[in-house]
Amino acid sequence: MKKIVITISFAFFLSVTMHAQQENFTIVKNNKGADLGYSPESGVKILTINGKKFKDLNKNGKLDKYEDWRLPADERAKDLASKMSVEQIAGLMLYSRHQSLPAGVSGYNSGTYNGKVFPESNAKAYDLADQQKAFLQEDNLRHVLITNVESPEVAALWNNKMQAFVEGIGLGIPSNTSTDPRHIANVTSEFNAGAGGTISMWPDGLGMAATFDPKIVEQFGEIAAKEYRALGIATALSPQIDLGTEPRWYRISMTFGESPSLTRDMGRAYIDGFQTSYGKDEIKDGWGYKSVNAMVKHWPSGGAEEGGRDGHWAYGKFAVYPGNNLQQHIDPFVNGAFKLKGKTSKASAVMPYYTITFDQDKKYNENVANGYSKYIITDLLRDKYGYDGVVCTDWLITGDEGKTPNVFAGKPWGVENLSIVDRHYKAIIAGVDQFGGNNDKKPVLAAYEIGVKEYGESFMRARFERSAVRLLKNIFRVGLFENPYLNIAETKEVVGNSKFMEAGYDAQLKSIVLLKNKASILPLKEKKTVFIPKIYTASTKDWWGVGSTPKLEYPVNLELVEKYYNVTDEPSKADFAIVFVTSPKSLEDGYDLKDRTNGSNGYVPISLQYGTYTATEARAKSIAAGDQVIDPTITDRTYKNKTVTAANTMDLRTILDTKDMMGDKPVIVSVTASKPMIFREFESQVDGIVLNFGVSAQAVLDIISGKTEPSGLLPVQMPANMETVEKQFEDVPFDMVPHKDSEGNSYDFAYGLNWNGVIKDARTNTYKKE
Repeated sequence: MKKIVITISFAFFLSVTMHAQQENFTIVKNNKGADLGYSPESGVKILTINGKKFKDLNKNGKLDKYEDWRLPADERAKDLASKMSVEQIAGLMLYSRHQSLPAGVSGYNSGTYNGKVFPESNAKAYDLADQQKAFLQEDNLRHVLITNVESPEVAALWNNKMQAFVEGIGLGIPSNTSTDPRHIANVTSEFNAGAGGTISMWPDGLGMAATFDPKIVEQFGEIAAKEYRALGIATALSPQIDLGTEPRWYRISMTFGESPSLTRDMGRAYIDGFQTSYGKDEIKDGWGYKSVNAMVKHWPSGGAEEGGRDGHWAYGKFAVYPGNNLQQHIDPFVNGAFKLKGKTSKASAVMPYYTITFDQDKKYNENVANGYSKYIITDLLRDKYGYDGVVCTDWLITGDEGKTPNVFAGKPWGVENLSIVDRHYKAIIAGVDQFGGNNDKKPVLAAYEIGVKEYGESFMRARFERSAVRLLKNIFRVGLFENPYLNIAETKEVVGNSKFMEAGYDAQLKSIVLLKNKASILPLKEKKTVFIPKIYTASTKDWWGVGSTPKLEYPVNLELVEKYYNVTDEPSKADFAIVFVTSPKSLEDGYDLKDRTNGSNGYVPISLQYGTYTATEARAKSIAAGDQVIDPTITDRTYKNKTVTAANTMDLRTILDTKDMMGDKPVIVSVTASKPMIFREFESQVDGIVLNFGVSAQAVLDIISGKTEPSGLLPVQMPANMETVEKQFEDVPFDMVPHKDSEGNSYDFAYGLNWNGVIKDARTNTYKKE
């Protein structure tokens, strides 16, 4: 058979300003077989067996089963796992900390190049950082999480460099690179059908859920998978199918809402879209060269956080179940993510959440974080529900807690008193395969030795090989062992192309919910004159404790608005006003060090209203409590009768002031929401309310102007007041009294307006309160 060799030079595809390297990779084509990509510099040779070509990844001069692309992924994975040393398997069980391309100068994604930070080095943005070379070679790590990249070309070039690097060491195992969601639109992302070069922009979580259309989510998955693979990404750390039953939880914005059936169908569609390859791209059983592994999260759901506090911090470590409703939270996993319509059958990986699923372990009676719970991982996930895919911890669960509860550090909830090595061992025995945010193999190897002493060498070797097989299958099934390299020109053509951009923008439009339209004031089609007030943004702190600068500025690009309307800064000259606001934001996310300093327990309310709120109806005694750093003597986390004010309380003042200035002229409020909110503070004073869950201002203006008719529906209830929020159960959906507006409409689940009134269609018939 004739051997066809195609050599692709990186430099051919790049401009001089990219400072393209001159390294090559080679493509070898098989007739009726897999295309093979390899780097000649890696030392890998091509074997010819009965006219077929294979990569000799371990350089032993013969064809091993794991190198034979004709064999099933499971057989190849078992063969390779049996050949791996304990040290190599330990590296496979690591998942890197967040990597930036190029590496940052400081912070969580920092790195160096020949000992120098990037701006001071002569490195290219696509070069491997010192730390990356170390964890790839010394720690045998093969799962890399990337965050921001300078450009699609840089991502592709870095992928090729990195894959050539690992191809030349050990057994030639390629890297399974991953990402958190990266397609999320924002207020400033303007749609342009020809805007190539940046990834397509879509609604996230609640926005997708507001379309009530799983077909849109599956389309997103198919498109996002193509863009991911063009960037060298083969695993998505998504979807997030936690049931959004606790309205104060900040991560509710990333969920598909509070409906178990809607969440189930959206999650299933998302995973089918990401994991399924078709036609020539399929290798077997739906898996193939356009497939992206979906790591569904967070088992068994993190949506029931007590008081809405979040498990990233010690004060949010407990998920509680006052309604005894854990099973409904599990349903989207077992009947959605693990029962796909597509041929890949189930999500390839699962991530447990940080939280302690409080008092739900009736077998071992342990209150430890999900990643340490043998009941949650082995008894439920593995044994009861038969899941045999990868289980990867959330990031940094084995690290030590910060010195104060506001420090972003390790999250060893329930096992704070164990050593880092013992935490690894406990997680392994619980059934975990992989450690998120760990670059160091040493504690995994030390955990192995503990197991050898307790159970013997054969037991621990078999235990490690089980995890290795699961992890390797996810690399084999997507074709990375055959060709992990990227064509840079193809990357540029695929990522953010006009067709994908248009599909994302259409989804943004369909996610917008029209809540109020008094006297059918909307749409405002004519070239009228609009007043848009500036918005004051107070100083707030990000996850890392870094404070922002207070500012007073327009919340939208006025040049964009001028494409629709005349703009004035004088209300008296305006025909109508649009006030762009965000949903109420907490200054403290349920815990305040100042409150602790003043002799209290430190816990404060999370409010969903703009105005000052006193929690008179809060739970008198918390369901769960206890933390080593905060104070182990605190047994009650109640915040009853404590008072808070939203960080963006001035948004309410701006709405009401605008109404005063406009008099009888229409005032429209555009709300960008990250969670449910209280509308009674201003709803009766305005004529229209347009709600979005994080899309571009252009999409909002297309609705207001009538260019597009609204079709979005509420994926969560909007509560009447904070009293109903305090009285609802964290684990139960649809248990709040919804807001009723001046037009007689209730802002309940599945509510939304179009130009003809309240929407009643196939979607509202399919998805109802359960």
